[in-house]
Amino acid sequence: MGFRAFGGRAFRVVACVGLAFALLVSALLASGGADAKQRKKKPAPVPAYATSVAWGAVSGPSLGAAQSIGGYAAGCVAGARALPPEGVGYQVIRLSRQRNFGHPVLVDMLRDFGQRVALAGLGTALIGDMGQARGGPMPSGHASHQIGLDADVWLRLDLPPMGRAGRERLEEIKYVDYDRMRVTEDWSDRQAKMVQIAASDARVSRIFVSPAIKLAMCQRSWSDRGFLNKLRPWHGHDGHMHIRLSCPAGSPLCEQQTAQPDGDGCDDELMSWLNSASPAIERPPGYKPEPRVVRKMPAACAPVLNAAGTRMASLPESTPAPAKAAR
Repeated sequence: MGFRAFGGRAFRVVACVGLAFALLVSALLASGGADAKQRKKKPAPVPAYATSVAWGAVSGPSLGAAQSIGGYAAGCVAGARALPPEGVGYQVIRLSRQRNFGHPVLVDMLRDFGQRVALAGLGTALIGDMGQARGGPMPSGHASHQIGLDADVWLRLDLPPMGRAGRERLEEIKYVDYDRMRVTEDWSDRQAKMVQIAASDARVSRIFVSPAIKLAMCQRSWSDRGFLNKLRPWHGHDGHMHIRLSCPAGSPLCEQQTAQPDGDGCDDELMSWLNSASPAIERPPGYKPEPRVVRKMPAACAPVLNAAGTRMASLPESTPAPAKAAR
């Protein structure tokens, strides 16, 4: 009898201890949950200067000194200029997109580039997207092109000077056969020379092209192969080259990219790109992407977005005069 009584008391003690432990664990869990809820903060609101909606709505550059701010994919440009729609050796396409703005150094470089293209007798270069009036993220297309130092130049050279309306509906010629990962028969000495002219400009930091185009450039005989270092393989650049300038003087907040590796880049790295290259994703007509948000946008871009500026008038239709060779 005593043994059973003792066993009963032991059972009741253990049961009480177990119940107390369970209550303690529950309390700790409840406390931890409450603390976790307190620690969990709501996402910080996205400032206007970090959204593509705000930058896409600005119609003209800010007043003041020209300055590139931030990184190529997270920044803006103050005091930008518009590239004139037509010039010696070039014409700007798809002006309705209002992406023909850039740092003055970029505008000057493209005008010089057009003159060299004309002087070489290559035809008329087609200048595609540069940047928005004050840079910043675009509502569609590019992740970069934000600080006024990027420009797309189409590789086709078969079109004469055209009116502005006719330049709205052009299509790229794709120069890459993805089954063979080589350039197509449409690729010629003219395209190669135009790329070489752009890459030989000291203001140019790098030029993005399809790996197959880089290979074609590497396989040619050049008296000076130094410019090949600037040609960087990248997916999708099969109908245009993406020119990128170095940070210009007077832009202390511009974030320079890492220097290119030594050599001409015609090595194993290029071969690895050829094994993985893919065309650009084609969006269906009417596709409307979600607004782009750049959470690492420099705070110095806020005053650029809100600064006084000039409103750009719509450009009238005109037909440019035939280009003359530069003197």
